[in-house]
Amino acid sequence: MAEAGSQPDSTQSDKPWPEVSSATADSESEEVYVEVSWIRKLIYDIVLWSFCVVFDCFFREIRSRGSFNLPRSGPTIFVGAPHANQFVDPIILMGQVQQRAGRRISFLVAEKSHRRKFIGLISRSQMAIPVSRAQDNLKGGRGKIRRDSENPLRIVGEDTYFTQDCANQRMLALPNSLGTSEIGEVVSDTELILKKEFRHPSTEAEEKANRILAEGTSYKLAPKIDQSIVYKKVFQHLAHGNSIGIFPEGGSHDRTDLLPLKAGVAIMALGAMSSDKSCKVKIVPCGMNYFHPHKFRSRAMVEFGRPIEISDELVSMYENKETTKDAIKEVLRIITKGLKSVTVTCPDYETLVCIQTARRLYSNNFSSRLSLESILEMNRRLVKGYEHFQNEPRIQELKEKILAYHEVLRLSGIPDHKVNDYRPEKRLQTFAELLGNLFQFALLGLLALPGALLFFPVFVATRKISAKKAKEALAASTVKIKAIDVVATWKILVSLGFAPLLYIFYSTVGTYIIRSRYYIEPGFGKTAFTFFGFYILSATITYSALIVGDIGMDSFKRLKPLWLFLTDSETLSNLKKERQELSLEITEVVNEFGPQLFSDFNLLDYQKKVESKRKKKRSEKYRKKAFEVSSMGLDSSDEEEELKTQDVRRRRAARKQAASTTEAPSNRFDNKSTGINISNVPIFSNDLYGGTSSAPTTDVSSISSELSSDYQSSDGENENDDSQLKDRIRDRIHDSRHD
Repeated sequence: MAEAGSQPDSTQSDKPWPEVSSATADSESEEVYVEVSWIRKLIYDIVLWSFCVVFDCFFREIRSRGSFNLPRSGPTIFVGAPHANQFVDPIILMGQVQQRAGRRISFLVAEKSHRRKFIGLISRSQMAIPVSRAQDNLKGGRGKIRRDSENPLRIVGEDTYFTQDCANQRMLALPNSLGTSEIGEVVSDTELILKKEFRHPSTEAEEKANRILAEGTSYKLAPKIDQSIVYKKVFQHLAHGNSIGIFPEGGSHDRTDLLPLKAGVAIMALGAMSSDKSCKVKIVPCGMNYFHPHKFRSRAMVEFGRPIEISDELVSMYENKETTKDAIKEVLRIITKGLKSVTVTCPDYETLVCIQTARRLYSNNFSSRLSLESILEMNRRLVKGYEHFQNEPRIQELKEKILAYHEVLRLSGIPDHKVNDYRPEKRLQTFAELLGNLFQFALLGLLALPGALLFFPVFVATRKISAKKAKEALAASTVKIKAIDVVATWKILVSLGFAPLLYIFYSTVGTYIIRSRYYIEPGFGKTAFTFFGFYILSATITYSALIVGDIGMDSFKRLKPLWLFLTDSETLSNLKKERQELSLEITEVVNEFGPQLFSDFNLLDYQKKVESKRKKKRSEKYRKKAFEVSSMGLDSSDEEEELKTQDVRRRRAARKQAASTTEAPSNRFDNKSTGINISNVPIFSNDLYGGTSSAPTTDVSSISSELSSDYQSSDGENENDDSQLKDRIRDRIHDSRHD
């Protein structure tokens, strides 16, 4: 939810940190930091684990990248963006940080949400820090206001009572969150002066605000919020080596680009270091990357960037009243840069479509052999290239072609990755594949049917309620496009509340039928045993349906393309030809402009490096196997025979893999049908798996030697950091075991 990443309103620019009011000064001075008890930590772990289990059911895959960047101790601020999934974002981030670094994050949450029954219970269990927000206390004012056309700070009222209504109010807000400002002076009942012009969340909101301010509009008022208590809690929390989490964009949204960051996160970091000179705060940018975030069984990737360290010079600037603003702006600039390095942001949806299509078509589906991490990196680099060369006529022409191709795909209902699978000469094989997928879908559908029927009421409820909440969120926001950022949150929340009630109903009905139709001796023990038996059975059936249904839906999605392959060969032939021509043009454009931005661009050099690493890995594996065989107590002839047997098995597996690759020549690196030279195909150096989506077998020694050589050649500041190298090796081993 939007409130999950809330932060204090930070408009103070003339003080190093928010001023403590006299009314609260005495009480604050007596406050002493109390370490969180082990019971609360245990509750935190149990609740977080429970949510992670639920999220593993909703998402097909949740992974993290760059976990070696996570500080294992010390004061840390985890900054997440884009905030695209309401309450889902903080839970995923907390889960990944705890799994990878063993740390607990206390997120800042709106006090309005903190007071709610269910949400408040969760936030308290996760040691969240509540934040009061002026916008949560807005109340409608009497009359209407308009802005003076000559003086934008002068507000003129009609049937207003400013001297009464604005006596204790400091914030003036426009309806529908179109803008806010701070009241400077109340001149009379019908006139007041603003301190600054209205701040608007977007250009669209600014246009609407200018229109209604010229015509006359209703308004809202809210008192000024003293955030000194919240900031002091944060400072103490960080000073004792703990970590906090925040989404500096403020509310959640479904835009393709980052919203402007609010100043609160910078004040927290600078203020904590200013109030305690021994507190060295690190800021970790966390990229929340989703593939269709609102859809069931989608994927999520959390990418951790290099920790940002605040220099003493910036802290000194923050403590100087004349340069406080400059220090805050500089920290926000650094954080924004860090977030953009771990996220894929585009100026609009059309550009995002072009980037994703270009990545898939580049070098004739080259990206299908990239790991998930490298796909994100490739998207980022394509975005950077587009932003740099977007005014080039060739780029604009290519964008129009990509959008036209994407529209044809949408109308035909066939995914892009299936177009290249069309082969008219293998109609019999296609027909057999169609029958096979149809049979698999029918069989798995029958197996999943009982669980789907049991869970059907939950599906209906989640769909209707999430759609209703999205409609409400869209009406109340000026930054959302379709409000899909609230859909996943409400689907999960409704499921959490409705599914247990549904299982209880099934269990009650089942227990009643057993008791009434079959003789069971009365007694609480047997009744409870029957009830919980039905409950566990219901949950098991629905979970099994989830797993089986995943495979069945994959088979179902393949049916329409296969049917089109058989019935509409002319359209598919033209579409395949168009795809190949577009792929070649995209590759030529990328190869022309890419080297101007990125130095690691030649695939041939990269392939040599990858092959060298693979040979080293195979050599290490061979030596390891030889050691294992010798440890079995075999003599030299038996040892030699055993090694030969293992080598034969390995070569057979390699031949099978090569045969499967030969059957689909369009996916090979050096595709002669498209005329693409392998030496000109770009590749990105952070592809850990050498350009393949499948992870290699875990080999500690090879991973260690590989990362050691890479790490020693990196920046000088990391050359002697053995702990970071060990963390990196450990994360690499963990990733390869779980892929």
